Amino acid sequence: MTKLSFCIELTIRTADGFENYGKFFIGTDKRFAYSIFKKLKGNTEVNDKSFLHLQFIEAQDGLPVNIQLISCSLEELAENCKIITKETFKFLNLEEI
Repeated sequence: MTKLSFCIELTIRTADGFENYGKFFIGTDKRFAYSIFKKLKGNTEVNDKSFLHLQFIEAQDGLPVNIQLISCSLEELAENCKIITKETFKFLNLEEI
């Protein structure tokens, strides 16, 4: 049986290229992971002027597969961190009535 997990990696452009500087593990529920990434602020058209990226990654049996990439501003990044944290908290702690 294939084990799935999902994360969102944060990367920033440096003089040497893009460097990872953070990662949100968002669980193993595919529907939940995709729903979070769809809510994030940013632009799917990444260009040479983009300096902050969020990569949506699905790992199948530990092997990462890049699903989608968005670029964002510093303000959007702050909002995205808030969205990821809030939605993960709700998913892990609140039960549907």
